[in-house]
This record gives sequence, C-alpha cells and structure tokens, in this order.
Amino acid sequence: MSIFINKSSRVVIQGLTGQHGSFHAEESIKIGTNVVAGVTPGKGGSKHLGIPLFDTVHEAVAKTQADVAGIFVPPPFAADAIMEAIDTGIRTIVVVADGIPVQDMVRVKRYSAGRDVVIVGPNTPGLITPNECKVGIMPAHIYKPGKIGVVSRSGTLNYEAVEQMAEYKLGQSTCVGIGGDTVTGTDFLTVMRAFKDDPDTEAVVMIGEIGGSQEIEAAAWAKEHLGKPLVCFIAGITAPARRRMGHAGAVIAGPDDTASAKMERIEALGAYVVRNPSKIGEAVHRAVQ
Repeated sequence: MSIFINKSSRVVIQGLTGQHGSFHAEESIKIGTNVVAGVTPGKGGSKHLGIPLFDTVHEAVAKTQADVAGIFVPPPFAADAIMEAIDTGIRTIVVVADGIPVQDMVRVKRYSAGRDVVIVGPNTPGLITPNECKVGIMPAHIYKPGKIGVVSRSGTLNYEAVEQMAEYKLGQSTCVGIGGDTVTGTDFLTVMRAFKDDPDTEAVVMIGEIGGSQEIEAAAWAKEHLGKPLVCFIAGITAPARRRMGHAGAVIAGPDDTASAKMERIEALGAYVVRNPSKIGEAVHRAVQ
C-alpha cells in the first residue's frame, strides 16, 4: 500500500510541453506512472509524447478522469495552475516550481482551506511510490518498494536517506518531499497522519531542517498516535542565526529554531534522532529490528 499515489493514479501534467514537464513526464512513465493527460493552453486537441493535450485542467479531467496533478509551470503562473486543479476536485497536487511569490502561496492556502486536497510543495522533488507512480523530479531508480515512509523538506537528503537504506535492503512505501519554501501546501503532520493509516508502512523517516516548529509538532503527535518507529534528522547544525540558507524557510529566527534545539526536543519525545546524516540508513535498520 502507499499514501497519496499508487499504480491506479491517473496523472495530468500541467505544462507538459515545457522542457521540464516533458523530461520528467517521460521519466515518470518509465516506472509505470499512468500519465493520462497534459495541459498547455493553446495546444488542446494535439498530442505530446503520445499523451493527449488539453487547453484547461477542467477539460483534461472531464475527458480522462485524472485524479493527480503535477504542476510544471513557471512560478508566476503556478498559483493559478494550482487553484485550477483544486477547482476540478483533484485531491493530490504536486508543485515542483520554486520561487513562487509568498503572497501567491498564501492565496492558495486560503483557497484550499476546507477542501479535500493535499498540495505537495512548492519547491519539492515530488512524490513517489516506487515502481508504481512518480510525480516530480526525483531519480526513480534509487527508490525500491518496501515498508519505510519518508517525508523530507530536503530533496537531496531524501535521496541520501533512500540510498543508505538500500544498503540494508530497506525499501520505501511512499516518499514525500514537502518542499523548503516559507509557505508550503502540506506539512510533516499531515503526511505523518497518512503514514499512520497505511498498514504497509512500518516506520517513518522525517528529515527536517532549521526554522519553524513543524518538526516538533509532528514528533509530538507521533509520540501519542503514530504507533510506529520514527527516525528523525534535522539539517543545519552549523547554520548561523538569522541567515537564510538554501531553502527560503530555513532561517534561525530564535533559539528553538536551531538544529540542536529541535533534535533535543524530538529525542525527548521518543523518536530515534540521528545527528550525522551518514547514519540515517543505519538508524532506520536499528529501528525496525
């Protein structure tokens, strides 16, 4: 089993004919992703990569029953693309673009409030259920089917954790990159709740970073409700205060935002905390023994 996407998912790519949409759609199809439609205004009625194109998401969903959207449109147009997908009733939306204006994402958050939709990203490597479905830019060949759920703010550390787990023959149920922007669609807690309800996920890896409190909130919830081992790493142990790092949301604004402070609090909540990123795979192996 998995969360959010699986082999039955029907994916529409918004911006399919663009350079990035085209390349990553092809990579997704190689692992079996069922890409049923593309959306590029003005190109409706034609095909690209053998996939039918539509002018709007509404037309694409009406004709193909797409239920997952991958958004590969430039940042200035991304908010409208997300809200168009929400309007169609699509429940899982993956937004790869980074640099979407904060006020645009605030508008999207307000628009999606109270609706049954999960927005992954922006600034995310995407979402993958190995050998079944991928919507995003992660290198699919390093992911293997298995029982470990991974949720991360960092794409690179997501790949690193997965690569290390392979040394212990540990695969993944689903891997989720929630994104590193200041305002993201979903958060650690939402993903953690989904992993709790997945009977085939036996343990969860959470990879956080400096800034904000969502890792602490997720770990506190996990202590009471997850019922599965939680392995956690927080990036940014040497990050200086009040300097924005690679991710827009990675800023130490107060003493509770540091990597050390977060790890201490998460460890006190009963999670397996890894202080060296090279030990994530080993820690997961120990946690599931």
